[in-house]
Amino acid sequence: MTSAQILAELHAQANPANVAGMARYGISTNGTLGVPVHALRKLARSIGRDHLLALELWDSGIHEARILATIIDDPALVTRRQMDRWARDFDSWDVCDQACQNLFRYTPHAWDMAARWSTARPEFVRRAAFALMAGLAAKAKDAPHYRFRPFLPLISSGITDPRPIVRKAAAWAHRRVGKFLMSHS
Repeated sequence: MTSAQILAELHAQANPANVAGMARYGISTNGTLGVPVHALRKLARSIGRDHLLALELWDSGIHEARILATIIDDPALVTRRQMDRWARDFDSWDVCDQACQNLFRYTPHAWDMAARWSTARPEFVRRAAFALMAGLAAKAKDAPHYRFRPFLPLISSGITDPRPIVRKAAAWAHRRVGKFLMSHS
């Protein structure tokens, strides 16, 4: 499937009523079609892993295409540069969280990027740090506990961020990392 075919499929499934509902939850409506995530996951299963296609879909700027890109990309091929570029493109909490949970936490750069982004100025880049920490704590069952300890002061600083989008993600990371540390002590 080409990116043009996928974008055509996404446009065919567009639902303006869903876009209005997304706006009520603080999701950016710029370039948003209103295709539900479950439909994106179904489409992703028919596509499989495809790094180059994921890059093309991301570059489309379409909200749902970007979420789909996070599902089909190959974590082993994702570079730090790509992660930084995509994080700078985040314009909505849901794309940020989907990228962190579907893709970034599985990359070899996840731990370093979570720490580095925790001091970033842009709102969604900083949120990505804490969403990534939460994701690592949820899935890194075999990680040694000492990997999470450096996150604790970073999370504490995020909890005092004046922006609710960042604070909520820091609280999420606090709960997940705390639960991980308690279960591995």
